[in-house]
Amino acid sequence: MTNAYVQDLKHKEDELAIQYLPAVKAMAFRLKERLPSSIDFLDLSAIGTEELIKLARRYDESLNDSFWGYAKKRVYGAMLDYLRSLDILSRASRKLVKAIDYAVEEYRLTHEEEPTDAELAEILEEPIDKVHDARIASTIYTVMPLHDQLHVGDEGAALVSIEREELVNVIKTILSTFKEREQLVIQFYYFEELTLKEISEILNITESRISQIHKAVIQKIKESVGE
Repeated sequence: MTNAYVQDLKHKEDELAIQYLPAVKAMAFRLKERLPSSIDFLDLSAIGTEELIKLARRYDESLNDSFWGYAKKRVYGAMLDYLRSLDILSRASRKLVKAIDYAVEEYRLTHEEEPTDAELAEILEEPIDKVHDARIASTIYTVMPLHDQLHVGDEGAALVSIEREELVNVIKTILSTFKEREQLVIQFYYFEELTLKEISEILNITESRISQIHKAVIQKIKESVGE
């Protein structure tokens, strides 16, 4: 009798997970849109699905009114953990990522477009595969929560000991020094989770300019805390 009850319970829990599979796939698709082509949508979806099933099997409806409200953040977190596990940021030279950012800005001043990997490799006198990997790392890095990004790199070391509330105040202060359009870039990207293309269409600015604004804000926050 007990075994039959447990089996029936597990069946109901699996049905709960199946009900929200489309939501997980949609979440994986939205995240994939913001990532380089080397990251597979199916991998993200599988990670999210696995987490969803685990959550469904330990969900207590007496403690949480909405299963998806309870699971959504955890499923997304599992996908981000997967991206962190790739360890691409550690393998790529952070100095090279910085050098690429600088070279891209210099190139844009005279060409009004971003250089290709081959052009960057020539400018920086680095192997093209190394430049390619560093650019992929930089793209993956930008989808991580602000908290993750601010703790990475040399300037980020100063942020380890800072209180969360103080950090939020620092971010607000820094954002207030930027123009409204630049503030909207950060809001749309991190809080609305829009893609660069979607933000570009809303604000009528290029995707490369949006990327430039994003990097400038992150760097300014790091420098401000470092001081």
